[in-house]
Amino acid sequence: MRVAVAGAGAFGKNHLRVYRELETAGLGVALVAAVEPDAARAADASAKYAIPVFSTVEELLAADLKLDAATVAVPTVHHHAVASALLEAGLDLLVEKPLATNLTEADDLIQRAEKRERILQPGHLERFNPAVLAIEPQLRRPMFFESHRLSIFTPRALDVDVVLDLMIHDLDIVLTFAASPVREVRAVGLPILSPKVDIANVRVEFDSGCVANFTASRVSTERVRKLRFFEPRQYVSIDYARQDLLVIRVDGGAAANVDAEIAAGRVDPAALAQLAASGHLSPGLSFAKPAVTPGEPLRLEIESFLDSVRTRQQPRVTARQGRDALALALEIQTSMAAHAHRAGL
Repeated sequence: MRVAVAGAGAFGKNHLRVYRELETAGLGVALVAAVEPDAARAADASAKYAIPVFSTVEELLAADLKLDAATVAVPTVHHHAVASALLEAGLDLLVEKPLATNLTEADDLIQRAEKRERILQPGHLERFNPAVLAIEPQLRRPMFFESHRLSIFTPRALDVDVVLDLMIHDLDIVLTFAASPVREVRAVGLPILSPKVDIANVRVEFDSGCVANFTASRVSTERVRKLRFFEPRQYVSIDYARQDLLVIRVDGGAAANVDAEIAAGRVDPAALAQLAASGHLSPGLSFAKPAVTPGEPLRLEIESFLDSVRTRQQPRVTARQGRDALALALEIQTSMAAHAHRAGL
């Protein structure tokens, strides 16, 4: 398959790298071109990968390179324009999150893809995190989520707020795990170092009764990417960065030796301390560290996308799931704006 990457910026560089790695490994893909309007980034990509780099999508398509698929990694505000042109040219697409800036644009892309029978996969990277892949088959009925995604400030992705930049990863995961319509959203957000909201806290309640709390910041002094959730008789902690899982089950027949588990490195002491402080830690618990097969989420995501292109099967993350995550993100933005108005901010 012949592929191109639109956007050679902060994250587009990673797509270029992975496609070339897959090509070098003989996995049936060839990176043949890129699109990048910035002259310095274009020159760098052209020299590094020995491919033509065009300044516009129109120039790419005019070159008639017999492309099969492409990644869209341009700034979010340009997703619709770039993706719609590539879809109309008959390409299958992996579009970085969020799918678009609004639901009208997202719906238009979905309609174009369905009309032309093209693959349209939103780039919700954490769905391919090995820890998420490991726990998903074991889900019971999640009823309470606690998500923290904190990042150090960088001058990238400032065309969108922290909800569309960072939190949307966790919105997609929780929507998938909860598998229930959203009933209520309450949110607060503040701009700190950019004109848009840089830190946000959100509470979402679902029709099932499940509740999720989200905290996202791109002005933190540390990097944190964690999701914890409680199910009937089970607590799960996911560390996205470490690709690590901890599962604590309520099992009256199990005599868990907590000290031994900690000493053996199979249990996160911080998680246990949190449980103990809240009064949840007691005898009769069993601790498990489910096996997680390490891997780079982006490579797994791109491999899955290419497999969908080959087989014409629905991608693991569908365009409509990407739309659902975007819809919730936009509802959160509306709630944050209403709170700011009430607070006189």
